[in-house]
Amino acid sequence: MLGDEAAAREMVQDVFVRAWERLGSFRGESAFGTWLHRVGVNLILNQLRVARRDITRFIDDEPEDSAPVPTAPASGVDARIDLDAAIAQLPAGARTVFVLHDIEGYAHDEIAQLLGLAPGTIRAQLWRARRQLMRHLDA
Repeated sequence: MLGDEAAAREMVQDVFVRAWERLGSFRGESAFGTWLHRVGVNLILNQLRVARRDITRFIDDEPEDSAPVPTAPASGVDARIDLDAAIAQLPAGARTVFVLHDIEGYAHDEIAQLLGLAPGTIRAQLWRARRQLMRHLDA
């Protein structure tokens, strides 16, 4: 969801620290792993909101990432690397929606509630993310 391995590793630490701090709020109504996953997703979404707010405050236009996409057909590990690279090139909002829906399995309504957007907006972002991924992977 963050699009950067170093940021993801740092976020894992933050998630476990937050989970430790909030361990008293775990009521046992769900599996501990489910609760921990929710803590992680909420923390990441909050960080993405803060980053988006900072970007809009200080930068008028976000430059397009023009990193080249490999053109050779890939298989196995190479295909996974190509997919990871293509997902990382998605705009932050589209990447978040794609990961939450297609990888984590959240429903459109759940994602809409998490992000504070309309379900139709989530569907549109997901469609655009998939279309952009197909373009990247077909190139």
